[in-house]
Amino acid sequence: MQEFNKQEIFWHSRRGMLELDLLLVPFATEVFESLSGPDQMLYSDLLEEEDQDLFTWLMQRSAPNDPRFEPIIRQILAHNGSSD
Repeated sequence: MQEFNKQEIFWHSRRGMLELDLLLVPFATEVFESLSGPDQMLYSDLLEEEDQDLFTWLMQRSAPNDPRFEPIIRQILAHNGSSD
């Protein structure tokens, strides 16, 4: 199982786009460590995607081309909804 550096995940979650930062940074700092290994890998893979794609997916303007991202996107959005 791959070990993830939490600090590295945090920095990769900081995108420089306010809308993304408000969703990804809290998720990375508050939830990432509690994810299962496969979900941690999925989140890491999600961070490799382009900012504009992440933006449209997280704003629910379109679905990701890769359906395996849908569950982690739902978790990110659910976490954001719980912190309102």
